[in-house]
Amino acid sequence: MTPPRPARPVRAPELDELRTFCAAADLGSLGRAALRLHVSQPAVTKRLQALEALAGTRLLERSSRGVKLTPAGRRLYDEAHRLLEQSDRVEEVLAGLKRSGGPVRLAASHSATEAIVADLLGRLNDGRPLAVELITANSSVVRDLVADGRADMGVAASRPQHTPYPGVTERALADDAIVCAVPRAHSWARLRRTTLREFLSTPMVRRDPSSNARWTVEAVLRDRALTAAPPLVEVGTPQAAMREAEARCAPVLLSRHVLARHTGFVTVDVPGLTFPRQFVVVLPGTGEPTGSVAALIERLVEHVAAWSADDP
Repeated sequence: MTPPRPARPVRAPELDELRTFCAAADLGSLGRAALRLHVSQPAVTKRLQALEALAGTRLLERSSRGVKLTPAGRRLYDEAHRLLEQSDRVEEVLAGLKRSGGPVRLAASHSATEAIVADLLGRLNDGRPLAVELITANSSVVRDLVADGRADMGVAASRPQHTPYPGVTERALADDAIVCAVPRAHSWARLRRTTLREFLSTPMVRRDPSSNARWTVEAVLRDRALTAAPPLVEVGTPQAAMREAEARCAPVLLSRHVLARHTGFVTVDVPGLTFPRQFVVVLPGTGEPTGSVAALIERLVEHVAAWSADDP
């Protein structure tokens, strides 16, 4: 007698439920799974509960130390993982078909636009034309745009040893640093240096709190247990910062690559204090760039290589 076939679930599991289940199993934590998937922890819990209700059994054991697969969960994990890999490949093909022949949607931070991207875009029709749609925003927003699929790639600033951003991968493009600079009429311009005490006690033109430039400076000062004077004024873009610094004859903290393109400022050294960071290419967390995106990355790398040796 043929044994009865197992009853089918009332519905097929959703890819988001399987992806959440695999992420939680891989990371051993619902909180870390939420960060990777760029969703809230209650959303993770809800998806797992729905999947376990569909399976009719516990798939993850929960404890104060995190989560781990149950025997039933281990059976599901291998098949779910293979299905998700196939789904990712299908999404990559569909994305390539959708974007084929269209412009690359490039998101770039304000500093990256001024230091690298704007100059490159002015040269894109030289020999190898490439269509690009540019969106300019803070570095954190650039990552959001790429993670959410609203941009094909990004160029943003990244502080050393930063916490990995869920949903994207990053490739180093160029070294950078936030530096102190003053208009040529400022008293610090003649010596091109100031003391640490003067630096910390002098109100300066600063970028807004959500910018990577501000974040980089404050992280270094916090690590050194140093406190700077409150900002003289806060602004949203490097151009606005330089205008305010010139109008007030005040120090400003900006990318060294941005300041190198403006002759009205003198970089001021602060002995023993530096604010290093990088410009990075930001890509979706899964898949490899192809077509026009890969071509634009190649052009970016070539462009940076051409000027980085001559930049201060």
